[in-house]
Amino acid sequence: MFDDTGSQTMQRVRGRAAVGFAARADGSCRLSRLDQAGSAKAFLPSTHRAVPEVVFLNTAGGLTSGDRLEYRMTVPQGGVVTATTQTAERAYDAGGGPSAEVSVGAEVAAGGRLDWLPQETILYDGAALTRRTEIALSGDATCLLAETLVLGRAAMGETVGRLALFDSRRVLRDGIPVFADPVRLGPDVLSDDGPALLGGARALATVALVGPGAEDAAHGLRALTAPEGVRWAVSGWNGRTLIRAVAGDGFEMRRAVAQWLQHLRGGPLPRVWQG
Repeated sequence: MFDDTGSQTMQRVRGRAAVGFAARADGSCRLSRLDQAGSAKAFLPSTHRAVPEVVFLNTAGGLTSGDRLEYRMTVPQGGVVTATTQTAERAYDAGGGPSAEVSVGAEVAAGGRLDWLPQETILYDGAALTRRTEIALSGDATCLLAETLVLGRAAMGETVGRLALFDSRRVLRDGIPVFADPVRLGPDVLSDDGPALLGGARALATVALVGPGAEDAAHGLRALTAPEGVRWAVSGWNGRTLIRAVAGDGFEMRRAVAQWLQHLRGGPLPRVWQG
């Protein structure tokens, strides 16, 4: 496309999707709000499970310089909702331009639970991405969240040497931060294989369970065996269980994350994870 001077300009992605739920008399959730604009979409696949699943989708097929996406969710008092993405998100070469920006926000009322389980984000060489995820819990609400970053596709021989990533995750309870996890990756990190940085890893993941008594989940997780090639550690304290992991490629990391999430959920992953 062209601007008023006749110069060629790049078309940028804009999208927003918001999904809200209300509580039925039996305690289950029903859809009460669905707003969609631009390339951000949300749908609820038919399942035989009592807990609704929300699937977010970027119809643009990936992110690059200047793109803007926003996802929003609300969970009612006592409600339980699972949300994910239809496929892996891809952040492409930004060409030296400004970062793509993704904003994820959720509000979970007292007694409610949100499992925010997006599939992995694949970062290509030259990608620039700023993403902020904030989950606001009320009272005794609980959330389970996972995030996996993959630096290129190992099977395709891709390497990532140029990258500008800022990925921030925060959980608040009644307005007070109880979990904060900012991640920043740039060329200085990618070029150093030291153990204090990535140590040669090309996939990294964070899984966090935040809620009353969540620290107890760490004991069962420690008994699990991750796939070969995945280095991980788990800790539990003051209503939180946290897993951090690194691996040489995204395939083994995905298997490990799936195992941990199924354990923490006490059941299967969202259907789109199983494709």
